[in-house]
Order: sequence, then structure tokens, then C-alpha cells
Amino acid sequence: MDEKKKNEKNETPENNSPQPGNNPVPKKNKYNSYLIPALVGLSILFIYFFNTGNEPLPTEWKWVKEHLLDSGDVKTLVIVNEKYVEVTIKPERLGLPKFKKLVRKTGFNQTNKVGPHYKFDIPSVDWFEKWLADAQKNYRPEEVIFPGRADRRDVFSEVMGWILPIAILVVIWLIIFRRMNSVSGGAGGPGGIFNVGKSRAKIFDKDTSVKVDFKDVAGLEEAKVEVQEIVEFLKKPKKYTDLGGKIPKGALLVGPPGTGKTLLAKAVAGEANVPFFSMSGSDFVEMFVGVGASRVRDLFKQAKEKAPCIIFIDEIDAIGRARGRNPNFGANDERENTLNQLLTEMDGFATNTGVIILAATNRADILDRALLRAGRFDRQIHVELPDLNERKDIFNVHLKPLKIDKDLDIAFLAKQTPGFSGADIANVCNESALIAARKNKKKVEKQDFLDAIDRIVGGLERKNKIITLEEKRTIAYHEAGHATISWMLEHASPLVKVTIIPRGKALGAAWYLPEERQITTKEQLLDEMCSTLGGRASEDINFNKYSTGALNDLERVTKQAYAMVQYFGLSEKIGHRSFYDSSGQSEYSFVKPFSEKTAELIDEESNRLITEQYARAISILKENQEGLTKLGQRLLEKEVIFTEDLEEVFGPRKFESERTQADNNTPNPTEENGAIPTSLSE
Repeated sequence: MDEKKKNEKNETPENNSPQPGNNPVPKKNKYNSYLIPALVGLSILFIYFFNTGNEPLPTEWKWVKEHLLDSGDVKTLVIVNEKYVEVTIKPERLGLPKFKKLVRKTGFNQTNKVGPHYKFDIPSVDWFEKWLADAQKNYRPEEVIFPGRADRRDVFSEVMGWILPIAILVVIWLIIFRRMNSVSGGAGGPGGIFNVGKSRAKIFDKDTSVKVDFKDVAGLEEAKVEVQEIVEFLKKPKKYTDLGGKIPKGALLVGPPGTGKTLLAKAVAGEANVPFFSMSGSDFVEMFVGVGASRVRDLFKQAKEKAPCIIFIDEIDAIGRARGRNPNFGANDERENTLNQLLTEMDGFATNTGVIILAATNRADILDRALLRAGRFDRQIHVELPDLNERKDIFNVHLKPLKIDKDLDIAFLAKQTPGFSGADIANVCNESALIAARKNKKKVEKQDFLDAIDRIVGGLERKNKIITLEEKRTIAYHEAGHATISWMLEHASPLVKVTIIPRGKALGAAWYLPEERQITTKEQLLDEMCSTLGGRASEDINFNKYSTGALNDLERVTKQAYAMVQYFGLSEKIGHRSFYDSSGQSEYSFVKPFSEKTAELIDEESNRLITEQYARAISILKENQEGLTKLGQRLLEKEVIFTEDLEEVFGPRKFESERTQADNNTPNPTEENGAIPTSLSE
């Protein structure tokens, strides 16, 4: 008795209802929406063929006259719709052998002897009556058959003529929209096009396994502290509110591409024990008017129901561009409507207690000011390119799945990748494994990493590219000019490797190991400019003519000269002025921030800087003409030269940077091929 009551108690609706936090797995609906249309279609076809199964056999008047009428087998003749005649056979005659074919084909048996059994077309009623009269002119009066008349409508065919085309169009419409929904991710979820305004955010909660945590995010220690504090706000809000503080509403992750902004957000999802809504800025943009704003409202509605929680919007610049600065000049304000709704939801009359917003972008300069003010995004977390120590930590993370040589120096790899982002380092590790596998190695060695850095920075070697001897000499002396001047100047980056083997679009390249610095002086900029012009200066000295190979060099020098004059205030005539707009407000402006006279002065000063550095490059190369010639000849012979070759030709470098002096583990020059290249363009 007790067990019975216990079972009844367990079977009550209250106990069977899903409890909060249990998250029962919903049963999959096995219903197929195509089942009913398929059954209806099969039913129609069945009815159609069933009705046509007892249709009279088609024949001709001549056969009816000779085989049926003359032998007295015909019971009745009926003219239907003045188009054809139906012939009914006498029931007692259906048993004759000549009607076995009729019974077999039409299905006439003992229960359906009524007929009609045959039919034939006639040109007109008058013609048929004349034929029939001629055929029966010798008949006795009681044997003469008089034709009857009937007007019939094929209701089934008429109905099908209306319904079938409509049904086909409906089926095509359903198939198209199902395909569109599957391609576009459901067009807003269940309900297809009618549910397009629903949020498409992915929800990660405690029951969803996210395998990324803060241990997988290397080199972003300051950013992790900021983000981890936000997670703590949600886990232990009382710890902060007891002191009168308020939980920040939002944090914006800003930084160059590939620095780990999205990875940091994934780590937040893995660390937090609160629901995490992940969505891209482009998910709000749709071809339908008002859909973006509707999705924003639905996203915040779901977030409020699951508060405390985190909303992450990746690439928020897709909807957060400053209003009124659209290059289409108001051709489409749907993006602005979406932004307005986002601003309202983030800091409107309605409170969003417990909802924190994370966003990521690499174009913070174009975001709307209202989006960046305090109270919406209270914090801006800058995720910059990693420095030397951070690159070492990133290498440690991405080297875990690789089978590497035990003697591999990770610090050396970090030194060989200045300016690399976390994504670039991940690419280096993956490319090195592919190169080692291509060489049938069991482990990834140091040289594989260096080859991978070469491959990523300079491009794939094209040794089979057809180059004439004269072109090869031009390329060799061009690269020798770069190498010579960089070796002679104090602030030029130390040269690592020079090659005249074509890579990518470049016909030759010189690798340098630039010093990592936060600010740059005028002398350093001028030395770099002079070194960049060394290739063209070498062509001028050795061949007394120029080639188009210095395109990349001239482009870099021109931009650097204009930046020195126009942005950095490093020109005495322009003075301590900068026309750089860090806010981006004049991005689509048609008015220059300076007069025409100042523009002419900027052109003159930029040209003066380039001319002076070119003359300086000519002077340095003429002073070292003998070494330049030796270096060019060695390049022609070996195609690749390293630091030791320059030391042999010019002697030890007079100027060493503090970083190089402090580094006692200088890598072997024959393996130092992982720095930033200066390319000779096609």
C-alpha cells in the first residue's frame, strides 16, 4: 500500500515537471512537415487512377461496326458532349472469348457489367448519325439502335486543374524557405521567416562545456585582470556593493586583429558560472527593416530573464559606427536604428541589473561617442600586440600539441617574431609542423620554425621563376645596397639575412631584426629612411639607371616622410604641429585641416627629407664601393647571405643596440632568418 502511494506521488504532474536548473533534454520531434502533403498527393493520385481504372477502352468506328454492331453485341450507343461515343455491350455477351481482353484490361467482372465498355471519337454528331444509319439500313426494326445523348462534366479534372498548380507553388515555396532557413541559420530560430526578429545569440551556461579558460590565454595579463574582475562582480556582487560600489555595465576590448580579443571572451565564458550570450555585430544586420532593433530587444529580454549574465558582442563596429558618418549619406539608416536601440537598452529608463556587456573591435576610432561614454562601456581594455615576454608565453601555449625537439629555445623564437600577434604565432607553430611533416621528420626542429617564419613573412620561395642574368644582377646589387647602409648606420635595424630568391611577389628580400621600442626619434626615422633608399642608390651607382624594383621602398619612404612632417611635427618649417585626427571625425570630410599654402610646404618638406636621405645613401655607398661590389658578387654566387658574410666584408658592426649587447645568446647567423623583411617588388 505504501509503495502504491509512493508511486502515485512520484507520478504527479508536479514531480514530473522540469525543475529549475535540471535542464531536461527536450525530446526530438519526429514529425516531418512533408508527411501530410505527401499523403495528400498520394491520395489524389490513388483516386485519379482508381477512377480511370474502369475507363472504356478507346477504339474506332470501323472496328465497332464490324465486330460489335454487326454481330449484335451492342446494347447502347451514347453520344457524350458531341465529341465521342460510348459503347455498352450486352451483359450476356461479355462472356464471349473476344471480350476476355476487355475484362482483363479494364477490370470489368461479374459485379460491374454496366459499362460503358468502349469509346471512339467522332468528327460531328451529323457524321455519326449518317454512319450509323448506313450501317443499320438492312437491320430489322427491332434490331436498330438509336443513339442517346449525354452532357458530362469531369469535375475531378477541373478541380485538379485548379488545385494542382497551386499545390505545386506552395510546395516550391516551402522548399525554398526551408533552404533559406537552413543556409541563414534558421532566420531567427524556430518559426523561420516569421521569427526573424528573434535574437540569434548562442547561449553558454553551466551545462554547456566551454573548453577555453584563462590558462589558455597567454600574454594578456592586464586584460585578464580587468575581465576576471568582471566575472568576480557577477559571482560575488555583495563583496563590492557592500562598500557602495556599482557593478560596471560594460567593457570594450580594443586592439589590432589577432591579439586575442575573442579568445579572451571565450575564456570568460569558460570561467564564469553565469549564462553567457555570444553574438556577432553582423548578426543584427538584416535585409528586413527593423530586424536589427528587434533582435537587440529580444537579446536583452533573454538576458534579463537569466540575470546575472554576460552579453558578448564581437565586431561591434558593424552596428556601432558613429551616426551621421555613413559614406552612403543616409541611403540606409537601418544600422543607425539598431545602434539607437542598443544605446537605449544599455542605459535607458529600464534597468539591466546583473547584465554586463562585453564587446570587441579593432576599429574603436569609428565607434559612436554615445556608445563609449561612461555608463555604457565603463571600461576600455586595450589588447595590444605582445612584447617579447608575452610572445614567449604565447609560444608555450601553442607548442603544447606539437612534438618539438627538446633543445628548442622558445626565447629565441620569441626574439625572431617582433610585431607578431597571437594569431600569427599560432600560424607559425602550425606551419612549422607542416614543414617538418613535409620533410618526413619525427619532431619539429628549430630550423622548421625559422622556415615557417620565412614562409609567413616573405612568402613561398619561387626558385623556378624565370629571371634573366641582367635582372638578377640588378636585384643582387639592389639588396646589397640595403645591407650595406643598414650595416653602417647606427639606428638602422640589424640585418639578419639577404636573399635574391623570389618570394611571393618580391624578387628579393632583406630580413632585419628591429629593436622593439615604444617611441622613435627623428634620427632613428632618418636612418631607417636612408637604409630603405639604399637599394635604388645602389642601382644608380652600379648601373647608372633605375628600375621599377624599388616600388615598395619608395612607397614606404614617401609615407614615412609625410608622417614625419604632417603628423609627428619633425619639420622645422611646419613647426610643432600635427594634422593627425585620432578621433576619425574627418574620415569623410572634403576639407583639409590646413591651407593650400601649408599643403605646398608639406610637399616641399617631405621631398626635402627624401632627397637628403637619398644623397646620404649615395655618399655612404660610394665610401664603401669596394665592399658593396663584393657583397653583390657574393649574392650572385650564393643567392643567400647572412650576418657573417657582412662581417667578413665590412668587419664587425660599429654600432650595436642595447638589446643586442645585453643578449649573450645571439643566434647563429646562418639560422637567423625570421625577422621583418624589406622587399624588392616586381
